[in-house]
Amino acid sequence: MKIFKKQKLRAVILCSLVILISISWIKKEDDFVKKSFQTAAPLYTQLLKVTNGNFKYYPHSLLENGSIKYYNIDEWTGGFWPGSLWYMYEYTKDQKWKDAALAWTNSLETNQFNTNHHDIGFMMYCSYGNALRFDQNPKYQEILVQSAKSLTKRYSPIVGSIQSWNERKSKGDINTWEYPVIMDNMMNLELLFYASKVTKDPTYKEIGIKHAEQTMKNHLREDYSSYHVVNYDPKTGKVLHKQTLQGFSDESTWARGQAWGIYGFTTVYRETKDKRFLNTAIKMADFFLDHPNLPADKIPNWDFNVGEAGFKPDWDFNPSKFKETPRDASAAAITSSALLELSTFVKGAKRKKYNNAAVAILKSLSSDAYLNTDKANPYFLLKHSTGNLPSNREIDVPLIYADYYFLEALVRYQRKQTK
Repeated sequence: MKIFKKQKLRAVILCSLVILISISWIKKEDDFVKKSFQTAAPLYTQLLKVTNGNFKYYPHSLLENGSIKYYNIDEWTGGFWPGSLWYMYEYTKDQKWKDAALAWTNSLETNQFNTNHHDIGFMMYCSYGNALRFDQNPKYQEILVQSAKSLTKRYSPIVGSIQSWNERKSKGDINTWEYPVIMDNMMNLELLFYASKVTKDPTYKEIGIKHAEQTMKNHLREDYSSYHVVNYDPKTGKVLHKQTLQGFSDESTWARGQAWGIYGFTTVYRETKDKRFLNTAIKMADFFLDHPNLPADKIPNWDFNVGEAGFKPDWDFNPSKFKETPRDASAAAITSSALLELSTFVKGAKRKKYNNAAVAILKSLSSDAYLNTDKANPYFLLKHSTGNLPSNREIDVPLIYADYYFLEALVRYQRKQTK
């Protein structure tokens, strides 16, 4: 009997130690989440202070003189600032962030009628879509449905895609893009799936699926790297050009474009359960994570093939301008958020691979190398993003969408830990 009691006592002690170690491990794992949100709080408090009441201009990045670079209400990144505030509220439960998020979200109301470009999904779903999770205002649903209607006005059944930009010249004025479709457009499809769910009208979803199919068909190479821009003939639907605007060369892989694809196809699979889209997300993610040029900290250079032989840019690239190849923290943040969701749709080694990669990226981004712990600027959370290097714009700067997807990924990670 004494031996049995001793064995039972040892078992209880062992179980207790395992539980304590597990709790300690989880706490250590969550430290980077806490650190990131604590770093964001004073920065965003300051950003709210300087933008207070100025609801026509949305913080986007920094200018060379250190002042805030704003975009107008009708430009593509307006929804990321209120969206970031919603994630601040979700994590902290502090009413201050909710009040600010509501104010900035409501400021975007007129954008529901914006048909000038494809980015209305970014603008309205990242703001109003997040708002609906905390405030079931029926007006928000109406605004999102109207936003989806506006987006569908850019759809052509001949092309089978939503036109991203209006007619424009390609980089270097080599070609005219009459009907350009960019990989980024995959991110706007979630708005269409939402509209079909709440209206019971399948039209929105059908357009989203068709666009995803055409992107899968024409934007991807055999190795599942991606083209940035595909230009179609609007009269016939024929592919005329496969090029880039923000990447190193037409045949290279722009890092953020690859990230948009991973995220976008993961979302389309969630909404359709069509294995074709899951397979595409998996293959694009594997290209990103397994690429030999991906740095050890998993924060990619702005293009996977920058400076490589065999990739010819149609712009004046001068590598001597940079001490080292610029990274793109925004591409990493988008990818980490996508991988956290993608990991829930696969099993075994793939699930472990994607989850571990997402966490590794988040830990890198929350390190002092990328997180603005040193107050390198007074307003934004992440450093070292690249917006459009070929146009000499936004090189090694903070970007509001990098912050948004980083915070989204941190919240997604936190949710997974509490399930």
